[in-house]
Amino acid sequence: MPATPHVEKHFTATEAVRDVVIGMSDGLTVPFALAAGLSAAVTNTDLIVTAGLAEVAAGAIAMGLGGFLAGRTDAEHYHSEREREAREVRTLHEREIGETEAILREYGLDGEVLRSATLAIASDRERWIDFMMRFELGLEKPESRRAMISAVTIGGAYVVGGLVPLVPYILNRDIATALRVSVVSTGIVLLVFGAVKGHFTGVNHLRSGLQTLVVGGFAAMAAFVLARAFG
Repeated sequence: MPATPHVEKHFTATEAVRDVVIGMSDGLTVPFALAAGLSAAVTNTDLIVTAGLAEVAAGAIAMGLGGFLAGRTDAEHYHSEREREAREVRTLHEREIGETEAILREYGLDGEVLRSATLAIASDRERWIDFMMRFELGLEKPESRRAMISAVTIGGAYVVGGLVPLVPYILNRDIATALRVSVVSTGIVLLVFGAVKGHFTGVNHLRSGLQTLVVGGFAAMAAFVLARAFG
């Protein structure tokens, strides 16, 4: 036995985690950039809060709808391909047998073992179709409620992320103070969120956190400079 046990670390993020990443990334960045930009053009925090909350609501709905449509599209694509594969198994039996053998051959099977494995898979029509969907087309059956879950998760994450840069403007009447607090608090959340995202994606935590912080900071700086220039 080796002195140090071998521990494998793979990408373990579920679809829900990916939806949170999508929603939080945009939720933190877009309202942050909007609030920073308006800070250079207006003198009243009420306008920033109103505009920010309106953007968060619209962004959450748009992002949630996008997640729902993407989930529905994935499901429709899967079922369409499964129907096509079922027809081919039924009408092009020998060709599908050859394709199944080709797939198994890539995994090192040959000769009688290859033939036996192919016939075993083909003996159950539904199992055969499942095999071809996964190993020929690379498609996994989506969950029946995936589209709605994705919509709610992305939209909710967008709202949570979007409130972070807006809370300082809700609690402070002075724009300069609110902007400084928003920059610091959102920067910290961007850094932490990026590090957490790096944990799930297998990327170095510090590098992922800094990348997320730089992207969000650049967007806010660009909005601030443009608002200052044309406001």
